[in-house]
Amino acid sequence: MSELVNTVNGIIWSPALVYLCLGVGLYFSLRTRFLQLRHLSEMIRLMFQGKGNEAGVSSFQALSMTLAGRVGTGNIAGVATAITFGGPGALFWMWMVAFLGASSAFVESTLGQIYKEKINGEYRGGPAFYIEKGLGMKWYAWLFAIATIFACGVLLPGVQANSIGSSLQTAFDINPNVTAASLALLLGFIIFGGVKRIAQFASTVVPFMALGYIIVACVIIALNISALPGVLMLIFKSAFGFEAGFGAILGLAVMWGVKRGIYSNEAGQGTGPHASSAAAVSHPAKQGLVQAFSVYIDTLFVCSATGFMLLITGLYNVEGPDGAALYTGIQGVAAGPGYVQTAMESMMPGVGSMFVAVALFFFAFTTIVAYYYIAETNVAYINRKVNRPWLNFLLKLTLMSSVVYGTVKTADLAWGMGDIGVGLMAWLNIGAILLLQKPALVALRDYEAQKSKGEDPVFHPEKLGIKNADYWVENRAEINLMREQTGHAFEPDDTRDDEPLNRR
Repeated sequence: MSELVNTVNGIIWSPALVYLCLGVGLYFSLRTRFLQLRHLSEMIRLMFQGKGNEAGVSSFQALSMTLAGRVGTGNIAGVATAITFGGPGALFWMWMVAFLGASSAFVESTLGQIYKEKINGEYRGGPAFYIEKGLGMKWYAWLFAIATIFACGVLLPGVQANSIGSSLQTAFDINPNVTAASLALLLGFIIFGGVKRIAQFASTVVPFMALGYIIVACVIIALNISALPGVLMLIFKSAFGFEAGFGAILGLAVMWGVKRGIYSNEAGQGTGPHASSAAAVSHPAKQGLVQAFSVYIDTLFVCSATGFMLLITGLYNVEGPDGAALYTGIQGVAAGPGYVQTAMESMMPGVGSMFVAVALFFFAFTTIVAYYYIAETNVAYINRKVNRPWLNFLLKLTLMSSVVYGTVKTADLAWGMGDIGVGLMAWLNIGAILLLQKPALVALRDYEAQKSKGEDPVFHPEKLGIKNADYWVENRAEINLMREQTGHAFEPDDTRDDEPLNRR
């Protein structure tokens, strides 16, 4: 099984995908005139604007659902493995793919909003929707939907569950079998509650868990602030092969930095548009900007906190392509959450390892919940045509089984399967957003034009020449704008939700 997974990974994660991710991020940064810098203050303002309603969630809830998927084991275990196999310079390339990827995140999430639909009373959208409606390629849309259900329902949850099991065993000596059963039960309670329960869970847990982890990491960094300049120099020198001993793995620094960066922040992977499409906003670019900022939160804040902790304490290892040790700072600990637990324990004796285990539990568990929502959205897309309600139930059982399986299996196998899932989605989605970039760029220009006039932007696709954006016909944007400005969320029995204003 491991040999098969490694072979498939070698095909999917060829250098072509690594440089494609960086190149596409740079391309969209240029096309949007580096919106990730120009609109930084607007991103922060929009995060807290608007209210949810019975069909959709607020911008902040959509952000939290996205961060639930982005902020996961990749922010802890993923950073450790990136440094192990790519050296300290891998952290720099994680930053680069985050900075450039913010523009890709904007494009894909804006497209998700433009082409979203209302299915069974809830907003749904994502790459499968915008591929079919924007490109008119149903076979491509179905291919993405099936690949995403397979990736998020089968391959990816095991990585998160494996890290939870490993960290809890290290910190509390809890048997992985017990952890697997507990995770399955808790997960079942959340996912059987529907999208509203998922949104409420994410918006409550995600801000708390991310902020708590960053604060503790910042305290540790502050206590060792004199070492930070040397760590930054090590990162930059290693990133370009100027650090003695790490020059031989320059290519691996790029490879592992991009690979783990995408796994962590998911920019361009196609996961973000699913949650962003659930937001009730008056203009697609609003949620696109919010989702661009989520990439910063994930990588520039959370991943950096982990990387700095490891490099400041020196409790990490670096291996060459042949497995030879290039740097040894820790003995008897496999690359993954154990590195971070050891580093935290060295600074916070008696509680450090337990803190990381608890943080990783929340990080990884919320990501598993987000994976379910993404997979369920693609099942909803398929059910628009085939109408097989039992598919949702099958998805729930499959994902819970994947969590149990991943918890008790080896980390290498779990990560390998997860990388296949990420790579499949990235190849399919990047191709789609390159072909369908025009509507997102037009929406950005329209948003900026309305803002320059002092208006609160509303979206009318027919005026912009954007076709098949069926949700936004007539006065739908004005309805959402009223919700944002008044804070009034219509009750579930309000049948006027989607009725145009001029028909009331």
